Order: sequence, then C-alpha cells, then structure tokens
Amino acid sequence: MGKKKNNPLLENVEIKKIAAEGKSIAYVDEKVLFVPNTLPGDIVDVQVTRKRKSFLEGFVVQTRRLSEWRIPAFCAHFGTCGGCKWQNLPYQKQLECKQQEVTENLQRIGKAELQDVRPILGSAHTRNYRNKLEFTFSAKRFLTREEIDREGIVRHLPALGFHAPGLFDKVVDIDTCHLQGAPSNEIRNFIREYALKNNLAFMDIRNLQGFLRTLIIRTASTGEVMVVLSFYREERAEREKLLEAVGNAFPQITSLMYVVNEKPNDTITDQEILLFRGRDHIFEEMEGLRFKIGPKSFYQTNSGQALQLYRQTRELAGLTGQEVVYDLYTGTGTIANFVAARAAKVIGIEYVPEAIEDAKANSSLNGIGNTLFFAGDMKEVLTEAFVSEHGRPDVIITDPPRAGMHPDVVAAILKAAPERIVYVSCNSATQARDIQLLNEQYRVMAVQPVDMFPHTHHVENIVLLHKR
Repeated sequence: MGKKKNNPLLENVEIKKIAAEGKSIAYVDEKVLFVPNTLPGDIVDVQVTRKRKSFLEGFVVQTRRLSEWRIPAFCAHFGTCGGCKWQNLPYQKQLECKQQEVTENLQRIGKAELQDVRPILGSAHTRNYRNKLEFTFSAKRFLTREEIDREGIVRHLPALGFHAPGLFDKVVDIDTCHLQGAPSNEIRNFIREYALKNNLAFMDIRNLQGFLRTLIIRTASTGEVMVVLSFYREERAEREKLLEAVGNAFPQITSLMYVVNEKPNDTITDQEILLFRGRDHIFEEMEGLRFKIGPKSFYQTNSGQALQLYRQTRELAGLTGQEVVYDLYTGTGTIANFVAARAAKVIGIEYVPEAIEDAKANSSLNGIGNTLFFAGDMKEVLTEAFVSEHGRPDVIITDPPRAGMHPDVVAAILKAAPERIVYVSCNSATQARDIQLLNEQYRVMAVQPVDMFPHTHHVENIVLLHKR
C-alpha cells in the first residue's frame, strides 16, 4: 500500500510486543501502531498507511536497530513466499507469544475468568511437520525488487510454489520447502523440470490460460504418499505422459490422482478427482486407530501434534465410559472415533456429506460400533427433536473453522445444556467471542494451547467449560 496524503513517516519507532496475525505493536502518541515483519526491540522508521481514532497501521521503510531476539532464518525463501514468518524468532519466544495471545484474547474478548491455564505444548518437530501442502503453477513467477533492479527487464517466467503475499496471479518459485518431509521437494522439483523440458503450459490465472494448475502432496505418518495434479484443460496424451513419468520416478507414491478443473478458481472440493495409479486413499495412524484419507479429506496437517491435541481434548472431556458425546464439526470423524472407546455413544455432525461418509468408513475400519454421524447445517441438525431422539449430550466437543460458531449453533448448544463443553479452535479470537456468548451458563475451567504450526503466528487452543 502506497503513501497517502497526510499519512506521516514516523522515525525511530521501537517495537514493543507481538500482536495477533503476525504483526507487532508500537505505541505512538497514545495510539497503538501495528507493523508487520518486525520483532520486539526493533527500532524502525514506519510509513503510516492507515489512521484510525485508536490505532495506526504502517510498514517499515528503514531499520535502524535489530531486535536482540532475532536469529538467522533457515529458509532461502524467507521473507518472499509469505510463509513461516517467525523463522527469525527463537522457538521458545514463539511459544511465549502464542501463550500470551491465547490468554489475552480469552480475557479481553471473552471476558473470561481464567483458571488452570496450562503451558503451551510445543511441537517436537519444528521443520518438516506438515503432512499436506498445495503448490500452484503460474506462468508469472514473482520477482523480488532486487531481481527486477538487477535484470532491468521484467520477464514472465513460470513457477511452481506458493502465492506471493497479496498477489493472486504471482507465485514464488520454491526450490526447498522445510514444511514437508521427503519425497515432497523431490516430487515437486521433478514435475517442474519435466514440465519445462516438455513445454507444458503453466497456468495464467489472470487470463485463464494454461494446462498445469495445482499440485497437492500428502505425506502420511505411515509413510504413504498421495499426489494430486490439477489441470485446467484436458490434454490426454500430455497428461498421461506426465503422470506416467511421475509414477515411474517415484514408485513409493501410494495414490497418484488427477483432476481437470475448468473453473475460474482453484478449488477442487466440488470436482471429480480421478485415480491414475495406486489406490484412491492413504492411511494415517493414531494410537492404533487407522484413518482413511482421501483427496478431499480434512486431517490435521501436523500429525504428531494432532495426537497431542486429541489426547488433551479427551482428557479435558473427563470421559468415564458412561457419557453421550456430541462432536460438532466432526469432519472425517477423527475426534469422534478417537474418544469413542471412553464414551457410551458419540454423535458426529458435519456440513460436508463426503466427510461424513469418511467418518463412517473410519469407524467401520476400526471396528467402532458406538458412533453415529449426520450431515447437514449444524444449526438445523442440532434441534430439540434431534437431541430428544439421540439423547441429551453429557459432553459437547466442538471444533469449528476459523470463523467460529454461528450464533444459532451457540444457542443450540445452550439449549442442549451439556455438563461440559470442550471447545477446540484454531482462532482464539473467535473462540473467545463464542465463549462470551456461553458465559451466562458456562464458566472456563481449563485452557490448553497446542502449537500445531511452528514458525507461524497460528495457534490451536482447547478450552474446557463447565455448566454453572
């Protein structure tokens, strides 16, 4: 965002603390100043881009002193691809900042009286921890200002990697990504080289032209690998030669799939994904349970921390084997199946019908007979009639998307009146908002943050609520 008239340039601003969404905070004339890509202790000159009554926003134009917290980033793409923005922050400091964010959101937004706030559970692995990544093909590689100045002429080169921050049509070409273990980098780099050598057209999303569109790679904790290639148009001969080459070069791929997506957007959840080689799913394992993962399945992207998250969720639920448990936003039924052995009955509800079919299949796969799954809009399914038919819940576990729960869902939970609610969230701000809505009837008994995404500002959080 460029400089606007009357927006000042602030000099020698000292950054004081980490804020939400990866920004940091300074204080200028009793106003909060939000500045991205900075750390506490930095002294910088800031160009203000937005002025409001109580806060300012801006960006760094010059750094005068670097924070003592800073450490060297380990990735060559740091600062360009937009991911892993906290690589230059020691991991222990990252955990402290995430713990602080959770506590402040629950107190400030949720108006919660906190007790038993437990230390955040850090990730044993801070690199190669993701089991799924999605890469984008682009006919227009993102060029840094240094590259443009050095080259003098802007050339549109193809790229396979991640979208540059704020740019839907430019992609940062990725050589090595430290988020996913082998053979992810090898597969991606092989496909790029094959495409360049054989003159396959990378997608131009602005003009809706091209052949190669996206690449999804899943690497399960079991060692199984899924690759899904998305094409903008069908060119059967070229498609089959590419898929054949990938399959031959990487025989360890368990599931090699493809989709022809002719829509303007990259979403493939509404498309038919076809099998080229292997089987149409892979398996994840957790505490002896096996989970079938298809190309559209949701599964926590940090397998190791997912186990910690679900163990903490189960513990906080306080299950004795006698409880009726409702698992809202159940997805593919991972939590529901994980806690089923310690409950009398588990009812899973999810909006996506395909996910519910996966949840049922996972129960069957593991010989679990005390789960029931229902597809539909949460606020329409969770009615008095539904509760009357299936039993009033003793415990409700809810794990909504980042936007949190719809007010009607909160109202339905209050009507169902479980003794305990275990609220799992990837956004402590919307979690805190919902907890305030529950506050009249429920009090916060315990808080357990879990770090699922090292080197990012994201944090997962579990809150236990008891009926007043």
